[in-house]
Amino acid sequence: MDVRRAHERYQGGDPAAGVETWHAFSFGPHYDPDNLRFGAVIACNEEHLAPGAGFDEHPHSHTEIVTWVVEGELTHRDSTGEETVIRPGDVQRLSAASGVRHVERNAGDRPLTFLQMWLAPLEPGGDPHYEVVPGIADSTPYALPEAGAMLHVRRLAAGERTAVPDAAYVYAHVVRGAVRLDGEELGPGDAARITDAKDAEAVAVSTAAELLLWEMRAA
Repeated sequence: MDVRRAHERYQGGDPAAGVETWHAFSFGPHYDPDNLRFGAVIACNEEHLAPGAGFDEHPHSHTEIVTWVVEGELTHRDSTGEETVIRPGDVQRLSAASGVRHVERNAGDRPLTFLQMWLAPLEPGGDPHYEVVPGIADSTPYALPEAGAMLHVRRLAAGERTAVPDAAYVYAHVVRGAVRLDGEELGPGDAARITDAKDAEAVAVSTAAELLLWEMRAA
């Protein structure tokens, strides 16, 4: 298990424009040849947008993009014709496939924080696809077969335990609270990269916690 702390991430964004970003993997000018991906995950960005701030229209291709809002509301519009507002508890997925353009903005009156995870597809190409699962229930897995991955959302009460999937690769990210995983305590923004996970479990330490677990097969 490889633990990566929140403070070790690369800082990006444009603070003067109300955009603050923390990158868990190499991204843009922050290049680290030893930190390009883990399993199918190629990016995990924590975005902080001030009211009115956002990302103007920009392209993506051959990427599975999954967004999880921590607080606030994210307004999204893309070239497939979709325009939606994503709130905490919703899972948003944009399959860029052969190419798509989109806009992401904080159109609300309070700060927005969201986590955006990019996964590499097993096969390139195809048609762009977009969907939102509103208010996904705890322990309900979200399948991403295009990347050979499954997202597990766990909301744990203090002291509650959850099994970590047995898988070739597991990427665990703590959204809020604190969890103990294989003897390591992880706080908000901390992540663990687990290879060949077997019979592992996570427990919320002293308060409620929210944990995202990516279960991924071997390439």
